[in-house]
Amino acid sequence: MRHMVLVKMGPEVGAPPAELSEAMGREMGEAFASGLMVDAGGLSPVSAATEIRLSAGRVTVTDGPFAEAKEVVGGYSILETSTKEEAVEAARRVIELHQEFWPGWEGSVEVRGIAGSDQAPPAAP
Repeated sequence: MRHMVLVKMGPEVGAPPAELSEAMGREMGEAFASGLMVDAGGLSPVSAATEIRLSAGRVTVTDGPFAEAKEVVGGYSILETSTKEEAVEAARRVIELHQEFWPGWEGSVEVRGIAGSDQAPPAAP
């Protein structure tokens, strides 16, 4: 069972401390070696993002930064676990590392199951 873990924070949080990057590197190395982590990465700043939106029948394309953004996704990982609880525990470790190595950082980590092709809704007639 695969889960996507999204690390969310304020849009102007800045770069992480070197100590956090080192700790996350060690943790991720172990997770990749054990097979828990399938993929992971940090995302470019929201100032370099582009949003394509459909609203009221119109498609608009907007380059960042986005003034209305209260939280942005700063990084992600894809985990292969036997249970959702395993994924939640791995995500809790991410928050604990932020708490330990980035004092004052506030954010959240969201864990979402990734639906396989056998779980997709049926096509509309």
